[in-house]
Amino acid sequence: MLTSRYDDAFRYAHDLHRHQTRKGSGVPYVAHLMAVSSLVVESGGDEDQAIAALLHDAAEDQGGAATLADISRLFGHDVAAIISDCTDSWEDPKPAWRPRKEAYLRLLPTKPARSLLVSLADKTHNAEAILTDYRTIGDEIWSRFNGGAEGTRWYYSALSALFSVILPGPLSGRLDRAVLGFLAPLDPGEIRRGKSHS
Repeated sequence: MLTSRYDDAFRYAHDLHRHQTRKGSGVPYVAHLMAVSSLVVESGGDEDQAIAALLHDAAEDQGGAATLADISRLFGHDVAAIISDCTDSWEDPKPAWRPRKEAYLRLLPTKPARSLLVSLADKTHNAEAILTDYRTIGDEIWSRFNGGAEGTRWYYSALSALFSVILPGPLSGRLDRAVLGFLAPLDPGEIRRGKSHS
């Protein structure tokens, strides 16, 4: 069962990300954090992993190493270690997009399974949101991403291939299905115009 530590982590995450929204939409960013944490819990993760899922972007987006140190003090070293493993860069400004993603992919197989579950949940929710929006607005979606259509498809294909080996199971299967969905070109008749979610 989740304890009051989880409640405290949710409040901490909401306070940090309160003014953020998802790319290309007005959806509060905390919705993504809740979804990732839910996937972790549904996949058998423990409370530390569930808390790390809520806070997985906290250091990268909201204060860097100082925020990570605060998280370690409040929620423990294990939570902070998972968040660190999920972070693709501590540099400010961040390195160029492609080399940063290539470095993250190279290091991913060296990460502990506890961290990999949180990362996989994050990437799965992102990929499913991309697929939903791809089917809603078509190729317009790719303008949201630094990698564009080609880079984003490359990155998520590489993630899917890696996770199928290093953390196989139902969640990596969901990632694979979502990625396959937005690798394929859409027939214009398939696009369901409406509100996007990513």
